[in-house]
This record gives sequence, C-alpha cells and structure tokens, in this order.
Amino acid sequence: MWSALAPLLAGQPRVRLSRDGGRSYPQKHERDLTGALPSFPAAVRIFGKDGTCAAIFLDFDSSVAGVDLVTAEVRAVTSWLGRCGARWIEDYSPNGGRHVYIPLQERVTFSQARDLVEALGTRYRSLDKTPHQNLLHGCMRVPGSPHKRGGHQELAMSLNTAYDIARRPNTPGVWTTMNAELAGEISVVRALRQEHTLTALPAMEEGAQQVLQGTGRMSRTMLQLAMTGLYDANRYPTDSEARQAVLAGAAAAGLAVTDVQRRMLQGHWPGLASFYARYPARHRTKALKDDWANAVAHVQKTPGAPDGKNNARKNPTSQPSTQGGGFPGSAVSSTPDAEHRFIRTWRNALRLKEPRYRDSRNGLARRMILRALGQAAHMTGSRFVEFGVRSVAVATGLDHTTVATHLRALRSEPESLVTLVESGRGTKGDQYMLTIPEDVKPAAEDLSWSKGKLHALRPVFRELGLPAAFAYEALERSSGPLRSVDLIRASGLSRTALSEALESLAAWNLISRDKGLAWSIVAATSLKDLAERFGVLDVVAGQLKRYQQDRIIWKEWLTKRAHTVAELLSPTDDYPWETFEGPPDDWTLAHMAFTATG
Repeated sequence: MWSALAPLLAGQPRVRLSRDGGRSYPQKHERDLTGALPSFPAAVRIFGKDGTCAAIFLDFDSSVAGVDLVTAEVRAVTSWLGRCGARWIEDYSPNGGRHVYIPLQERVTFSQARDLVEALGTRYRSLDKTPHQNLLHGCMRVPGSPHKRGGHQELAMSLNTAYDIARRPNTPGVWTTMNAELAGEISVVRALRQEHTLTALPAMEEGAQQVLQGTGRMSRTMLQLAMTGLYDANRYPTDSEARQAVLAGAAAAGLAVTDVQRRMLQGHWPGLASFYARYPARHRTKALKDDWANAVAHVQKTPGAPDGKNNARKNPTSQPSTQGGGFPGSAVSSTPDAEHRFIRTWRNALRLKEPRYRDSRNGLARRMILRALGQAAHMTGSRFVEFGVRSVAVATGLDHTTVATHLRALRSEPESLVTLVESGRGTKGDQYMLTIPEDVKPAAEDLSWSKGKLHALRPVFRELGLPAAFAYEALERSSGPLRSVDLIRASGLSRTALSEALESLAAWNLISRDKGLAWSIVAATSLKDLAERFGVLDVVAGQLKRYQQDRIIWKEWLTKRAHTVAELLSPTDDYPWETFEGPPDDWTLAHMAFTATG
C-alpha cells in the first residue's frame, strides 16, 4: 500500500517520521519519500515546494466525539463526493479515525485547498482542518503507514481500486463542482477570516531587525507571508495584493528578482509560490518579472525608501573598538596577537577536555556553552568574556536559566576551562576568563591549532539538534571524508546519537556518503538558507524580543533604587538577579545570533 499510494498522494516526495510514538512529526525528522515502508509512524507532506497540493486530505478524528460520529460523517462526505462525480480513497486507523483522500488531476493552491477543507469543516464536526491550514508543516499518514497504537493505516477498499483512483485522479470539472456545492460555506469561512486579524510573529528588537535587513532579509511579517501564504484578509483582500506586498518588502530589503525566484523554486517561500500557481508554468516567470517591476517602482516612490544612506542597511553589530584587543574593563594583554594565540591554544584544551562531557544531554549543552564563550572571546579579541547568560542563551539555543545552571557547574569543575573573575553588577553580566587547565596545558600547547572558526550553535541546528551540530562540525574540521567509526571519535557522540544525526543531515542534503561509505559536507547546501526555510530565525527573533523586555524591566528596577544606593546593586541584594539579569550591549546579542549562520 505504502509504495503504491504514498508517492501519488504526496504533495512532494518528502515524509516526516514520528520518533515519539506518533505524538509529533517534527521537521528535523523529514526524509526523502521512498517505496520502503518506514518503521516509525510516517506522514507525507501535503503541499509541494510551489505551494500546491495533488490531493485533498480529509482527516476525521475519533477523539472529538467517538467512532460513531466519524463513521456517520465519513458516510455523509463520501455520499456528497459521489453526487459531485468525484472518486476518493478511504482508509481507517486502529483507533477508529478515518482518512479520505481526493486525488486531483490538476494541482490546486494552498488557499484553494484550505478554503474547501475549512468549508467542509463547517459541516462535519470530526473533520480536522489543521493539515490543510499549514503550508510548511501540513502532513498526514497515508495507507500503509505504521500507527502509534500498533498496526497500520488500512484501506477500506481493495488496493487495485485505490491505485486506479490515484492513477486516474479527479478532473478539473469535478473540482469546480465541489467548490460550487460549497460556495455558501466557502463565503462564510472567508468572512470569518476577515473578522480575525492574523497574529503576526513577535517584532524583533530594532538592532536585530537592522542586521536582517542589512543581510538582504525582510521584515518578519513579510517573510512569514512568503513562507506560509497566510495573511490578514482585512489588509490584503486577495492573493494578488498579498504577493505584491511580499515583493515590495523584498525589493525594499535589497533583494534581486533572482533571489526571490530562487527562494520560490527551492521551496523556501512556498507561500509566495502558491500565489503564482494560478498561471500556467510557462507564464509564471513573466508574471513574476512584471510584478517585480511594479514593486520596485512602488518602493522607489515611497518616502523613506532604502538607499545608500539608509540606516536600516547599516549593520550595527560590527565589533566595537577594544583599544588593542582588550574587552572594556578587563585587564588583558595589549597585544591582540598574544590573546588570539591564547584563545587558539584554549581551543586545543577544549578538544582534550571534551571527553569528560561525553554525549549526555547535559554534556552536549556544556560543550556548546564553552564554544559560545570561545566564540565570544574571538569576537572581542580577549580571553575575558563579559556576556550575560541571555547572550549565551541566544548563541546556544538554550534557555537563560539553563545556561546559568551549566555555567555554575562548569566553573566549579576541577581543572575548569573557565573561571569566574567578577560577578555581574548592575547592567553588566558576569565576567569569565578562559583558562587552560594545568593537566592539559603542555599537550594543548604542542597540538596544532584547529583551522577555521569556532562556532556556537548555528541557527539551523536549533531545528536539527545538538548531535547534528557536533557531527557537522567534525566533518567541517576534517581534512577529507570520514567513515562513521572515525566520526564517533571526532564528534564525541555515541554510535546511536551519531547515526540519527547523520541520517538527519543527509535528509536535508547537508552531507553525503561516497561509495566507500565515508561522509563529507555538501558545500552547495547553505546553512543560512536552510535556517530560513525552517523558520528558526523567527524563534531567535522572539528570544531577542523577550530578553529586550527583561533588560527594560531590570533597568527600571535599578533606576527606582538609584537614590538609595551608592553603587549599582550586586547579585547579593534582594532582586532576583538570574530572573532579570540585564544582558550586555545589544550588539553582542544580534551579532552572535545572526552572523553565525554558516
């Protein structure tokens, strides 16, 4: 069943596996769709890179009101499909849920499919509309897929019949009839959509937004629209106005039309691609170019449009002058070369000490925190690091309270790699010093320095996970392809953790394996582009916004008590320091978050 039907029903040849027993189907576990039956519950992607789907997926959920309601509503919807002249495939789950698939001869856009499914949802209470409401993450199990309760999705008809329906899908005339039958309900769901303003993503703090624009990125709202195809119907009446808004945002951010077209073709902006699906394929390029010309003209005549002097195109995250490589307030060497030599030797010590952390959850987090401190030291040209826990949290993808806990553990270790020099006071974070433990100092000084940059957690690995980050780093540092057995030693991961990490990296074409079974990096795949596709920059933006608010609260608390103290308060006072510790200068947050994209 799986090998026969999954490729014909899927919107693109990709499938997501559930490694938690069917509770979730995360993007990091997405793989190429093959004929081999997965051993885990598996859901195919509904929409393609162009924002269209090849079939309508109707998911009737037995958890809403029981199996009896599902049975009755499936009988009703199939009777309606029969009256429309449609052909469908039906299966059932071990828990009593049912799926109805309506294959289509001509693919339909995200908006068209969503309207029809939401309209059916007004008729049938057990119909789950969410798979068709999310262009990026909409997915569903198909016949043959393993089920979380054991067993599989079983066809309610013969495989021959189902295969014939999938191979000879419904004509455009059937699709037109279905929409005509639901015209009233479709009008209702569109009207309801206009009553509810689309909730936008959290706005970024000003400094981080400037960094994004300075690297050719758009506002969060426009990027969300381009990726998801979702927009406020009160602001943009139709898809045409919405797509023009995206193009204007892209033009204002400094992108070229080829940048936009590449994002559409590679599947990074399926929402925008879906707006052009109404045109025949041969006309889409011309339509895009015509719209782009209008967008550029609009931006040029708009007051405050970007130009060479626009502050939004300046990057405020450039490293500030440190007067000879030192960090303000630190007693460091006045020779930057000496400091960088020390930091490089410290990195050797880190390599020697890492086996102590193994690949436990805490160990992986502490390895990444040490990398973040090393990266910060490289940025400032000093072994002294005065970044607050929130800056380190942004650099590692961890929560700031978790960072604080791990930092306490790291500095209390015997032969520690970091030493607490001074506890934070006022708006300044704790000051740490990178330390080369005596037990590995001779070996660290004798080792050759590692080539390349020291990275904290690059944004894409917030989605793919810490093991994937360490496996990728090991391949980056190697002088050639590595076999799995060598990668275990180079990455410090267990065989199981490494196997899952390599599978995930290969699924997104970040690495490949040669005929000798050795792994190497695929240079053509951009970590930055993949991070944009995953939407992880939105997560970073939200984290920055929260920390900006924490900083405001902390400064207000200090200001209210300024008249009662002679100096800025220390962590020993009554204020809950670790809850609202103010991070250091804003440039450190933005720089660490958005420049380590690979």
